[in-house]
Amino acid sequence: MEEEVRDFFAIILGAALTLLGLIIAFTFSMAVSRYDQRKNYEEQEANAIGTEYVRANQLPPASAAKVHALLKSYVDQRILFYKTRSERELLQINARTAQLQSEMWSAASTSIEALPAPMSPFILGGMNDVLNSQGYTQAAWWNRIPIAAWLLLIMISVFCNLLIGYDPGRVHTFYPFCRSLFPSRSFS
Repeated sequence: MEEEVRDFFAIILGAALTLLGLIIAFTFSMAVSRYDQRKNYEEQEANAIGTEYVRANQLPPASAAKVHALLKSYVDQRILFYKTRSERELLQINARTAQLQSEMWSAASTSIEALPAPMSPFILGGMNDVLNSQGYTQAAWWNRIPIAAWLLLIMISVFCNLLIGYDPGRVHTFYPFCRSLFPSRSFS
């Protein structure tokens, strides 16, 4: 009878550890793919900002200086977004980012009137890329492993640890170890 219980327990332990391994593998896979996605979007955002900074040189000098200054402030806000963890500060950063986006679009769109017709889409297209890339990057930044997946991983890990600690084949060898650590307690 005891041998049957040990065999049944070994099957349960093996299944639980296999499930834990699968959950860890899926979670790790999700984390890696989402990290890569964030990294790629951040790179695209940086490239879009840099490209628009160079394209702004085609604007009249006063407008180019204004767009350059706005883009520099915008980059500072984007860097703060990635460094800050405070929800309150993130709300302020997002509000300032939205304000800067509006100002940048306004500065670019009103400045293109003096440019030849083929240059207008060139400048506005770059500014549009800057604004869109921020949205994609921010969405990817918020796309994390769901809390439910973390909770499932923790619950299965705790369950597996309990099973390993309960192993009926080693229960009796564990008692002398406990008695040596805590001689005043009873372990029956």
